[in-house]
Order: sequence, then structure tokens, then C-alpha cells
Amino acid sequence: MPGVNTDSRSVTRRGATAALGRLAVPAGVLAAVVAAFAYVARVDPNEPGHYPACPLLQMTGLYCPGCGGLRSAHAFVHGDLATALHSNAPAVLGYLAFAVLWTVWVVRAARGQPLRLELGPVHLWTLGTLLLVFTVVRNLPFGSWLHP
Repeated sequence: MPGVNTDSRSVTRRGATAALGRLAVPAGVLAAVVAAFAYVARVDPNEPGHYPACPLLQMTGLYCPGCGGLRSAHAFVHGDLATALHSNAPAVLGYLAFAVLWTVWVVRAARGQPLRLELGPVHLWTLGTLLLVFTVVRNLPFGSWLHP
């Protein structure tokens, strides 16, 4: 057939190019996350003046669910899992969840399949409830061990 290239190498090249194209977005997301973690690893959030203070903590004295997240990321990058969990345990779980979801995304993208996250209302309400309980407990006297 004129104009049709049936060479198997060109078909393989087109398949490889398509796979690389599908992996561009996950690679970009990973690059952004790695850059953010590298910055937090280099610029210590435990030293004052590098990052803005939490507005809720500053105005009310209450810890929000994100308080300690930067310190947690800093400790996590430096391999200090105990300090990372102490600073903000839900953040550490979020880092691990991101790693799993990103890996699934890459595998599915490489296979040409879309990533489908079908979180229903029950999942979202459960996650919200757990974060709310964490926030309330860390602000009560007996929950001081959850302070960042």
C-alpha cells in the first residue's frame, strides 16, 4: 500500500513515543513534588523566619490539621520517621498515599489506561471525620503528644 509504513521499527518507535507522551504529566507532577521536598529538606522549617506561621495557630492558638506538615516533611526527607510522625502523622500517611497513587498512575499511563479514582461520599466523609477527630484531639489537653 503506498504511503503506509509497515516497518515494525517505526511502529515500535511510535508506540514508545506515545508511551513517553502519556508519562509526561506524571513525570511533571513527580518533578514538582521532588522539588518541593528538596526545598523543605534544605530550608529547615524548625528555624524561625523561613516559612509563614499558620494563621489559625497565630490567631487562635489552635493547631490545624496541617500544622507541623513542613516539619514532618523535613524529618521524613532526612529519614527520621519518628519525628515525622510526631510532627504530623496524617501528613506522613499522605506522603505514602501519594507514592502509591503515583505508582499506580504511572503503571496505568504506561499501559495506556486512564487513572480512575472513584471516591464516594462515604470515603470523603470518613477522611474528613478522621482529620476532624485528629484536629480536635491534638488541641485537647490529653492530646498534647500530637502537637508539632
